[in-house]
Amino acid sequence: MSSAALLQFASGSSAISRLPLGKKSMNRQSFLSRRQLLKRFALGASLGTVAASGLKAALAAEAPLLAVDAPEAKAVHYVEDAKQASAAKPGSNCATCGLYQGPTGSARGPCQLFAGKDVKASGWCDSWVPQL
Repeated sequence: MSSAALLQFASGSSAISRLPLGKKSMNRQSFLSRRQLLKRFALGASLGTVAASGLKAALAAEAPLLAVDAPEAKAVHYVEDAKQASAAKPGSNCATCGLYQGPTGSARGPCQLFAGKDVKASGWCDSWVPQL
């Protein structure tokens, strides 16, 4: 090793310090960019979760209630109270039907027969089938 190289090493000067300024600062900028990217990713993930839950709530808005005089309701003899249906057996109502998709204990919910409309849980129609 030459004396010039030894002096350069002892003074703390190295090949890295002789790189153009842009190269040295680019590593620092890359580190900050990764940090900013990770922060933004975390923020985006949390905001995405909040937005998705808001969207789910908006999509879960109640559908209109099926009218008893609607053609599709008349076709299956739908009534809003199973006690009014002479053909209904005790305990058979929309809430106990296999086609009813409302949550347990709800007053109304969707039925597979009537797309986009809710039926009353206490209702009944000719298409009643027991839940499996």
